[in-house]
Amino acid sequence: MIDTLFQVLGGTGFTFFMTALGAALVFFFRGRIHEKMNRAFLGFASGVMMAASVWSLLIPAISQSQELGMTPWLPPAAGFALGGVFLYLVDKTLPWFHADYQGERATANLLVLAVTVHNIPEGMAVGLAFVLAGQHPQSPVYLASAIGLALGIGIQNFPEGAAISLPVRQSGKSAWKSFLTGTMSGVVEPVAGLLAFLAASAAVPLMPWLLSFAAGAMVYVVADELIPQAQPDEASNAGTIGVMAGFLLMMILDVALG
Repeated sequence: MIDTLFQVLGGTGFTFFMTALGAALVFFFRGRIHEKMNRAFLGFASGVMMAASVWSLLIPAISQSQELGMTPWLPPAAGFALGGVFLYLVDKTLPWFHADYQGERATANLLVLAVTVHNIPEGMAVGLAFVLAGQHPQSPVYLASAIGLALGIGIQNFPEGAAISLPVRQSGKSAWKSFLTGTMSGVVEPVAGLLAFLAASAAVPLMPWLLSFAAGAMVYVVADELIPQAQPDEASNAGTIGVMAGFLLMMILDVALG
């Protein structure tokens, strides 16, 4: 149990660190990350997270349902749908928070809020993946999947941290305040991971629901936010290549280590 807790904190701590690392770019330049590089980063992370949602979250959720004597498809399907609906409602609610603001500062404020809220299911997904690995110590594939998921989310968090700190800097804030704003948006991931660890440890029958909820929320973020940003037009295929490469790498790792 203690080992699993440290793994959860280590995995979500890494994703938080990558957010802070990306936010630190504000000290080096006030511009934006090169567009092609940013698309490749987001595409690769999208592919990793899509594959991880299947192999690290949904397939284990189906297996857990069978082990617990539940209808194998019902908790994963329902949890996945609930995760997507939750993020949909969040997206529809967010604009109301800053409806009275206009201009560059409003965009920065809304971006900080949106990214912070979207980081919650990511932290929960990493936490649950390591909990699942702790429940199956005899099978290295679970731990490899959890590590791969943390790496994928961490890669995505690097440009995400910069995407927050740089607009905040451009809105008139100091470099240090911009850095701290970008960094703090990632604090929710270790918190969400810890809460997922506590919930899963206390209620094993909820595991299929929690795993699939995290998968649904994460797929929604990837489909609604990351892939459109990675491939906004037909001028470049860097984002698409990144998605394919990330998905392929995660699939190979999961299957080969299985």
